[in-house]
Amino acid sequence: MRAALPRRLTLVLASTSWGALSWSAPALAACEALLPQAALPTEIRERRVTPEDLVGLRDIGYPDVAFAIGDSPLAVSPDGKRLAFVITRGDAAANRHCRALVVLDLAAGAGLRVVDSGGEFMTMMNPTRGSLIATGAPEVVTPVWSPDGQSLAYRKRIEGRTEAWIASADGSATRRAARLEVDVEALAWSKDGARLVLASRPGLAAQAQAIDREGLTGYVYDARVSPNESARPLLGVGEPLDYRALDIASDTLGNAGAEDATRVPAIVDPTRVWSPVAVSPAGLSAQLVRDDKPGGPMRISIVSAPAGTGASPVCLAETCTGSIRSLLWLGDQLYYLRREGWAWETTALYVWRPDRGQPRRVMATTDAVHGCVPAQRRILCLVENATTPRRIVSIDAASGARSPVYDPNPEFAGIALGEVRRLKFRNQFGIEAWGDLALPPGYAGGRLPLVVVQYNSRGFLRGGTGDDYPVHAFAARGFAVLSFERPAAAGTNRRDRAVATPPTGESVNRANVEGWADRRSLLGAVEGLVAQAIELGVADPRRIGITGLSDGATTSAFALVNSRTFAAAAISSCCIEPNTVMVQSGPARARQLLLDGFPPLGPGDADFWRPMSVSRNADRIFAPILMQLADREYLLGLETWAALKQAGKPVEMYVYPDEYHNRWQPAHRLATYVRSLDWFDYWLAGKRNPDTAKAAQYERWDALRRLRDTGTDHLPGNPARPDMD
Repeated sequence: MRAALPRRLTLVLASTSWGALSWSAPALAACEALLPQAALPTEIRERRVTPEDLVGLRDIGYPDVAFAIGDSPLAVSPDGKRLAFVITRGDAAANRHCRALVVLDLAAGAGLRVVDSGGEFMTMMNPTRGSLIATGAPEVVTPVWSPDGQSLAYRKRIEGRTEAWIASADGSATRRAARLEVDVEALAWSKDGARLVLASRPGLAAQAQAIDREGLTGYVYDARVSPNESARPLLGVGEPLDYRALDIASDTLGNAGAEDATRVPAIVDPTRVWSPVAVSPAGLSAQLVRDDKPGGPMRISIVSAPAGTGASPVCLAETCTGSIRSLLWLGDQLYYLRREGWAWETTALYVWRPDRGQPRRVMATTDAVHGCVPAQRRILCLVENATTPRRIVSIDAASGARSPVYDPNPEFAGIALGEVRRLKFRNQFGIEAWGDLALPPGYAGGRLPLVVVQYNSRGFLRGGTGDDYPVHAFAARGFAVLSFERPAAAGTNRRDRAVATPPTGESVNRANVEGWADRRSLLGAVEGLVAQAIELGVADPRRIGITGLSDGATTSAFALVNSRTFAAAAISSCCIEPNTVMVQSGPARARQLLLDGFPPLGPGDADFWRPMSVSRNADRIFAPILMQLADREYLLGLETWAALKQAGKPVEMYVYPDEYHNRWQPAHRLATYVRSLDWFDYWLAGKRNPDTAKAAQYERWDALRRLRDTGTDHLPGNPARPDMD
């Protein structure tokens, strides 16, 4: 069940009729700019990127490639000649999202056709410690072709509920197919196309009603409550899926049969181990299975053996284990993507025919390649790299050669982006790490202020995890930017969390927490890569800033306590503090942290918290800190903010209304971008935005500078304080 979102931030609706059988022609209404122009005006070529450019990027699929797991957002028609997908674009000026369901004819020179547009923003729900929590991250919609290729079924959110919709593939009409009492979570066509099968969880509605009744006499404060989210208990996980079937001819809804239910794709739980599965045209199922030996690796196996062979082939090659990202069939050949190389920076495409030989590597690249689907004799994938936004490409199945299919952001061909250099480092734990050093356009040498952006650096460099700190916009302002890719956790030897299960999650977590081993590992990697940027003559060691959301914010906090490298910081969530994690996070998280090795609240926890807690080290913090937090999370930052304020330290906090862990409102994303740029311009480059509307901002920051300057002998590059570890 998705959280109801305010009507002010909606996608333009495709239809004004609400009847289940009503049809209408789609219209883009006020979202004409959603699709790119046919030609680019020459006057914009070679200009520098702006924050508005990045907020307005057109997305296909999940924006952050590091978390783009599960089914591809691309849907190939049964005849293999057309491709359907959803394009989404943020509009900061109107604070809304625009979205269109489009069909692309794959023949050379064919155009794009809009078949529907509209609907409200759909936020992903994460099962976390027994509860469903809205993340603010977008839920990806993959359209589903009818068997005859004439229609597309898809999910669309209307008035706070996710519905099933059907559109004609030629764009002539759309209609709502069904609106259930709870969200439609997945859908599929029956084999003959006569029925549309819908998966939902009616038990969530019953839970919500029970919580409403409980509220009449007061909520029991228990593990269902996360105080920073709300005093209202959260909905719990574990409700079974219910499958309904809509008869297309009669428009009647009934229970789905077992065969129809099996056609609905599995719903990916992003908090659990995920493993790709692919079924061949002949009915062979390829998936990852555990080796027979205890603790063995996950390995590609053909689970359903060919008829008459009596065997289930298992790929024994080393390249059939490790970080396998996706599986797909072209005829009787299995293709798969595998991450490999230094800290898995390379994505390789392999092909394996189960009845003969070893896998063959078809292609290897440091570009991010994902969302691949078969289309006749080729493979269609989403591809992006540090300086090229996501686009659809065709990969030759034999040679690996790539050719363009569709670019949703052609304007970026006319925007000047600087050089990006890959840096590598092995930290004190022997763990491989890497990061991308983004430079200003036309950089010709000299030392620059540097900003660290965390904690994934795959694909196009937008704003790091959470998309709050715009890498290329910083570079356009004259900064060097280190986009940091988080290395493997110190507490595990696993090379891929997506496909391999540790002996026990608790043992890995405890190993990470003991002595703050994982935090020390991450700080070692960040500082090692920063040192390389300094050695290259790029970064000014006295003007280095650090940013982060979630894990990245925790790394930033740890760095401010344990390092003198950073002269300023900006974080989008906060913080790991003794009272915060044991009180404001709620009973469920407190219980989990105790299992992970955190101490209970009390006077005996000082040694544990000394290396981590900003509040208990407030007197040792001299870097100015900008906190930009969601209203559903700002309570988690108050312990840090209050301690810094009490100690007279330079800190400023903003709270964004109706926000989640990930910002979902385009206006808030743009505001975060712009304020972050202003913040580091002020503290690292000595620059002020000339906009007179920002006079009050600089009055506050000048006051913070006076606070900071009382401790100038402790700034980066100066001798360590006597009390520093």
